[in-house]
Amino acid sequence: MNFTQGEFIYLDKPYGMSSFGALARVRYLVSQRLGVKRLKTGHAGTLDPLATGVLILCTGRKTKEIESLQLQTKEYVATMQLGATTPSFDMEHTVDSTYPTAHITRSLVEQVLGRFVGEVSQVPPEYSACKVGGARAYKLKRNGCDVELKPKTLRIDEIELLDFDAGRKRVAIRVVCGKGTYIRALARDIGIELGSGAFLTSLRRTRVGSVRAEDCVTLDAFPAWLAQQDIEDNILKGDNTNETDTIQV
Repeated sequence: MNFTQGEFIYLDKPYGMSSFGALARVRYLVSQRLGVKRLKTGHAGTLDPLATGVLILCTGRKTKEIESLQLQTKEYVATMQLGATTPSFDMEHTVDSTYPTAHITRSLVEQVLGRFVGEVSQVPPEYSACKVGGARAYKLKRNGCDVELKPKTLRIDEIELLDFDAGRKRVAIRVVCGKGTYIRALARDIGIELGSGAFLTSLRRTRVGSVRAEDCVTLDAFPAWLAQQDIEDNILKGDNTNETDTIQV
């Protein structure tokens, strides 16, 4: 491998870690292996800290391909709790409102899911990395500021109902979608269409383009994986390349 010329690293991002945190750890380990201060590294698509799954990291000259990678189709598996919401529409925050669920059936869920296939308009979550006046929306919200985000048009190719737990009112879905889709916002909107609330209890990105979760290395296994690679980089120690900007997908 030649990390300076450019490589793709397929990482299975762990739960509870930001995408940047995962990137920083990998960049540190690779830089140490190469004997450089900081290898140019970026990632092609942010995953929420509470989400797991495919995170494509790019090194060296491959960072120039980040913009094209963000256009790749993505697949997610998500579980949702119906009948309640949280401010972030996931488990980062506690429940702030509850709603009736007695009317919700599997048939109704399947009917509602079908409404979200195709070209849809979606307002990003207030707790998101979208920029408002140059600042990240989630930072503004955490500082007690009001955030108003504009709807975006995006594409959802498939939504499959994987499981419906009628007793606990929990739903598992598989979503195939294009750039810019927030699954937390999708859960929010599904809850509204059901005449109830909803929030994510788990989220896993299972595919980006042709890269699947089973193609990825976990962060815990990465040091051993790196030790097994044949490194061809011809870099003088002490080189200091800058990290590329990350791009949210």
